[in-house]
Amino acid sequence: MAKKSSSISENQIMSDVRAGIIAPVYLLSGEEGYYIDMLSDFFENNIVEKDFRDFDQAVMYGRDVHMTDVVGSATQFPMMSQYRLVLVKEAQDIALKEWDVLAAYLEKPAERSVLVLCYRKEKLDGRIKAYNAIKKAGVVYQRNKLYDTEVPTWIGSYLRQHNRMITEKASLLLFEALGNNLSKLSNELQKLFVSVKEGETITDADIERNVGINKDYNIFELQNAIGRKDIVRCNKIVNYFADNPKASPMPVVVANLYSYFIKVMVYHQLTDKSQYAAASALGVNPYFVKDYEMAARNYTLPKLAACIGYLHEADVRSKGVRNTGAVTDGELLKELVFKIIH
Repeated sequence: MAKKSSSISENQIMSDVRAGIIAPVYLLSGEEGYYIDMLSDFFENNIVEKDFRDFDQAVMYGRDVHMTDVVGSATQFPMMSQYRLVLVKEAQDIALKEWDVLAAYLEKPAERSVLVLCYRKEKLDGRIKAYNAIKKAGVVYQRNKLYDTEVPTWIGSYLRQHNRMITEKASLLLFEALGNNLSKLSNELQKLFVSVKEGETITDADIERNVGINKDYNIFELQNAIGRKDIVRCNKIVNYFADNPKASPMPVVVANLYSYFIKVMVYHQLTDKSQYAAASALGVNPYFVKDYEMAARNYTLPKLAACIGYLHEADVRSKGVRNTGAVTDGELLKELVFKIIH
């Protein structure tokens, strides 16, 4: 029997299974689909031998089955293998009222069946009988999305597992473009492995060539230029955005600058502005703190409040309010940045 814990890690689950410590049921849930997919693939490739999967492995999708189908498959005895695997993907699509059938099955689950339920984007309601039955009989695994501050660390860890490194700026560019979507991040990193061999370091130039992010003209660079009140640099980036509207659409610019200015306002009001205390309060990587310190020196609280107003005005005008369409997003962006830095 595997460890019964809602805080169990994906590494512990895989380690237990390899050691023959296998539970009759696993609930893989949460907002972070990357780890659910990883564990789903692991079960699919490690419970039933490849040659016997046609006999002893069933892969179902929640939208296509009822819980009675799932339980019926799990009660079947394995024909050729030690275990029978029943893997249910998108289990959140099975109506909640049907889960009582699973609770009844788990009172005495089949000894040689492994039922894996992939419950994506959320977690199963902990108040229903099936949830407690799963906790009692097997393993509940939950993974929420990483905080933004954790993403650079995850990127570094992922690359170390693949015997590669990455520069700080390259890591930040990836994060800026893809956020905390680990599936997209891992896909882009895998593409980079074609040109960046084991033992080598991924640079911002590699990101620009392979991921399609301009290392010099992006929202991160604009944010820093605004924080420094570097007028020349701001104008270069804004002109690039105006000429290449797909590089950073107006809604993306507004959302990122809004978040940035709010953090600068928070920094202003911190009593403890030491690097790690400030990073924790702002919810950013400690590497960024110096940028917020610089911005706080250049922008007073009243000016920051005015900047928030400029962002709101630019946002509504880009959506057609008080704008007949004669003013392009590029022109709105130039006007916005001019107001912010002057």
